Amino acid sequence: MRLRAYSVHFFTAIGASLAMLALLEAAQQNWSMMAIWLAIALIVDGIDGPLARRYDVRNNAPAIDGVLLDLIIDFLTYVMIPAYALYGSGLLPGWTGWFAVLLIPFASSLYFADTRMKTADASFRGFPGCWNMVVLAFLVIEPSWAVILSVIVLLSAAQFLALRFVHPVRTARWRAVTLPLALIWTGAIAYSAWYDFTANALVTGVVAATSLYLLLAGIAQQVIYDRGKMR
Repeated sequence: MRLRAYSVHFFTAIGASLAMLALLEAAQQNWSMMAIWLAIALIVDGIDGPLARRYDVRNNAPAIDGVLLDLIIDFLTYVMIPAYALYGSGLLPGWTGWFAVLLIPFASSLYFADTRMKTADASFRGFPGCWNMVVLAFLVIEPSWAVILSVIVLLSAAQFLALRFVHPVRTARWRAVTLPLALIWTGAIAYSAWYDFTANALVTGVVAATSLYLLLAGIAQQVIYDRGKMR
C-alpha cells in the first residue's frame, strides 16, 4: 500500500514534466503541441486525485505533501504557461497582452494561497484559475481581443467572489453530466490542436457550448441550491 501511495505522487509529478514540454513548445510558438501537452496534463490532474484518495496518500505516503505538489504543478499548467500563450500567440495585441500576462499570475497566486478555495460539496469558491482551459478554448474559438480581455478581467475578479465553480470529477451534483462534457471538451480541444486549430464550425461549437457549461454549472447549482434552502 505504501508503494502504491508513493506511486501516486510519482504519477502526479509527471505533470511537471508535461508542463516543461508544453513550455518548450510555447517558446517555439507551436501552440498545437503546447495544447496537446496541456490537455494530457489536465487528464493526469483529473486521475491523480481519485487515486490519491483511494490509496490514502496522506497516511500511507506522508513524506510528500500531495496537496502542495499538486498546487505547484497546477500553477505551472493552469496559470503560467497559458498566460504566456495569451501573450505570445497574438490573441491579445499590444498593451492588452502585457496586461493579461501580468494580471493572470498576480490574481491566481493569491487565489492558489486562499485557504477557502474548496466548498463543502467539493466545488471551488471563486474561479479556480483554470486559465489553461480558458486559453485553449480561445485558441479554438478565436474571439475578438475585446471579448478575450473582458473575459480575463471578469474571471480574474471572479477568483475573489463567493461564486461556485464545479470540479468535473469531485463535485457530485450533476457529475453524470459534468464529467462526460469535460471529456468531450478535452477531446474537442485535442482534435482541434491536432489539426493546428484549423477553423471547424462543429468543433468550435462543441468547445464553446461545453466551456459555457463548465464555467456556469457551479453558479447555476449555487442559485438553485440557495433558493431551495430559502424556501
